[in-house]
Amino acid sequence: MTHALVLSLALLIGVVAGLRAFTAPAVLAWAAFLNWINLSGTWASWMGHWATVAILTVVAVAELVSDKMPTRPSRKTAPQFLVRLATGAFSGAVLGTAWGYRWGSLGAGLVGAVIGTILGYEVRTRLVAANGGRDRPIALGEDLFAAAAGIAVAFLTSVL
Repeated sequence: MTHALVLSLALLIGVVAGLRAFTAPAVLAWAAFLNWINLSGTWASWMGHWATVAILTVVAVAELVSDKMPTRPSRKTAPQFLVRLATGAFSGAVLGTAWGYRWGSLGAGLVGAVIGTILGYEVRTRLVAANGGRDRPIALGEDLFAAAAGIAVAFLTSVL
């Protein structure tokens, strides 16, 4: 896989992390578990372990549920934003490690997380306003989009 393609996929998995912080590492753990991405013999080989897959899946589902709570702070507050940056950078690094582009992919994942966080906030805010203030249907759509995009990126690592 070319360097540009790996960086593009890392950027996209970062965007997913910007939308839903733990969806990105969860789908990459599943990709490693299903051998879609080869992390054997690398620092990230533990991502393909069944325990990692289970823990990250539970955390990702918990995040999807908690996002619907009215008391949930904005994704642009410092703690929320920093978690998204960290998981985006981490996910980018994991993805890039399979092809030897860990550091560049870390940066691409970080940039993608910034894009996903800000763009996701703006799109959701405008869609909720256009929907008469009803947030739940828009939040569910964002969940589906983030999960589908994450799965698509993870699957592309196996076929490209």
